[in-house]
Amino acid sequence: MEPKMELLAPAGSPETLHAVIDAGADAVYLGGDRFGARAYANNFSKEDLLEALDYAHLRGRKIYLTVNTLLKNNEIEQLYDYLFPFYERGLDAVLVQDFGALAKIHAWFPQLPIHTSTQMTVTGVEGVRFLQQYGVTRVVMAREVSLEEMKKISQETGMELEAFVHGALCYSYSGQCLFSSLLGGRSGNRGRCAQPCRLPYSVYNADKTIRKAESYVLSLKDFCCIGHLKEMSDAGVYSLKIEGRMKKTSYAAGVVAMYRKYLDEALSGTECSIKKEDASALSSYGNRCGFTDGYLSRHNGTDMVTFEKPSFTQESEYAGRIKAYRNIGGQMTIKREEPMQFTIWDLATDCKVAVTGPKPDIAAKLPATVTDISNRMQKTKDTAFAFDTLKVTLDDGLFIPNGILNQLKREAIEQLQAQILLCYQRKKPEAPLNSIDMMEGDCSSDIQKKEEQIVSLENRNFLSCVLAFPWIDTVYLDAVAYDKKSFFEDFSKDSRRVHERGKRVFLIMPAICRAKTMEFYHDNLKRLGQCDLDGFVAKNYESFFFVKEFFPDKELVCDHNLYAYNNDAIHAFLQAGADKLTIPFELNRKEIASRENAQSIMWLYGYYPLMTTAQCVCKNTGGCRHTPEILYLRDRYKKDFAVRNCCQDCYNIIYNSLPTKLFYVQDELRSYGIRKFRLHFSVESEPEVRTILEQYEMALKKLLPKEAKAGAVTYTNGHYKRGVE
Repeated sequence: MEPKMELLAPAGSPETLHAVIDAGADAVYLGGDRFGARAYANNFSKEDLLEALDYAHLRGRKIYLTVNTLLKNNEIEQLYDYLFPFYERGLDAVLVQDFGALAKIHAWFPQLPIHTSTQMTVTGVEGVRFLQQYGVTRVVMAREVSLEEMKKISQETGMELEAFVHGALCYSYSGQCLFSSLLGGRSGNRGRCAQPCRLPYSVYNADKTIRKAESYVLSLKDFCCIGHLKEMSDAGVYSLKIEGRMKKTSYAAGVVAMYRKYLDEALSGTECSIKKEDASALSSYGNRCGFTDGYLSRHNGTDMVTFEKPSFTQESEYAGRIKAYRNIGGQMTIKREEPMQFTIWDLATDCKVAVTGPKPDIAAKLPATVTDISNRMQKTKDTAFAFDTLKVTLDDGLFIPNGILNQLKREAIEQLQAQILLCYQRKKPEAPLNSIDMMEGDCSSDIQKKEEQIVSLENRNFLSCVLAFPWIDTVYLDAVAYDKKSFFEDFSKDSRRVHERGKRVFLIMPAICRAKTMEFYHDNLKRLGQCDLDGFVAKNYESFFFVKEFFPDKELVCDHNLYAYNNDAIHAFLQAGADKLTIPFELNRKEIASRENAQSIMWLYGYYPLMTTAQCVCKNTGGCRHTPEILYLRDRYKKDFAVRNCCQDCYNIIYNSLPTKLFYVQDELRSYGIRKFRLHFSVESEPEVRTILEQYEMALKKLLPKEAKAGAVTYTNGHYKRGVE
């Protein structure tokens, strides 16, 4: 019988797996030796994982395998062979971030449940509806989503929801962080985050005056919502997820045991205020500057930030351990002159086995008793089973050696175990591997060969400057550049100006499209349709679905946030209705060369966004004024990172300290089949915008000196030369 809510525990090793199951976890998520978002955990070898599946299944628990990193072309080719042994053994679900991997897994293994990772940044109804088309059976909510939003998603989609309830909180929306990647080459999208958010930063105003001296402004406290389990149930959350694959076994088991206690109380309808001693024990298992209940009922807040050095402290070890088992029933029948019969059955399934022993002997002295035999047969501590009922029928005056009883018990349990595990096993999918056909772009068409020069703007004041350059074909206007009160008037005015210069115009939808944001666009569908747009740029699954549903005739571009690392992701997005994609920032030149680039756009210039956050640096260091502005974070190396607070949709963007500029490799990029190039302006001044556009014009004419720079500004190649592991 399925639990009303599932308690989902982490396991970074087989030892932790056993401990959290004993502590009361209904399911465990873990990583194999490939493709997991915790590359530095112990993780599970193939043999470990197969054993883990059997161990969990015999105890009525589930195993979810993390395949929640972005995959390169050479890796996705290995995915089928990697997953098949676990699929065959009965893997209960796979967690996925990469859209190409998701589409492939659904095609290869239609019986395998797919859970989307929190790395997919799903925050709304539209995102869930998009993913429902691809066999997704559960969505792991972004940690920032509130109870109210989760309830709306559950009610409107019927999707099974999973939400984090305890453990570390990322400062950025998961999947939208390139901080560690661009600063040190350790990508969170590849399971190797170095956590630069846990370092100190000073905050400066736009005029570079100090706003807040050095502190840990990007470091969040640990999440704890043990007091909100009933509310989460009411919101439609099915699975309660505990973070911690990198943490000690005692931490994971202790936290699971405590949540098991209070979840059982919540599900029984008991009023369950957390006892003081239990709260203290939970804290002692480990925390980072205390706990916060996070985003459940609020959008952000200073009370969630550590501000002081965020050392993770664990003061005590979890000592309790009650062995997990599976309930069985049994019948032992021992009659004179008849072979002994021992039958056992699983109470949760129809599995049942019977074994036969020799005829019993007549007792010379003390005959066997029902109590003796019952006690002997119920000793199952070395197995996954425990007797709920055991009936013994025994004729008087018989002698039965203990060895015979042990042998009958061992044979029956081995057979029942094999029968139970057989129920989990799957046959090879009927569709052969090479029958899966993905759509490919038409690389030979004249449209694909024609170059397109694109400029995108986060500041509408730059538009006059941009329109002065005739070689620009297309202008992307970012939603962050507009106040919602005058959005449609201002945007329509700007789009007309662009069209008057013979250029195409696109709207870049917000980086995060939560319920209130999507409500704004739904309520203004008619006005949006009157803006004379040529297309949209989507940064998330919510806006992708929205555009395809309401503006199917408009061109749709996937921005870099909708990661297309591999060709399968490219094909999947094109099949879903995208017209163009953006080459991910983390790929190097060799990996870009291996992509199918005919319908892809390459950023040649721009300050890459390092983080997109629900937290607000402005609010957390001086109060919210509901006024968009630019602040700066200064790190220990005296580098400044601009921060834009996008008040219209209440999120922050933290940019790299240096812009990426790749004008000098444009011919090389053309040799890779790329014909669409983009320059993105965000925190520059207007003179800087003009200088960059003039430089690029010279580059197009092959007149740009190799070492040309704009004033004192320096640039970076991003990941073009190095990439990420």
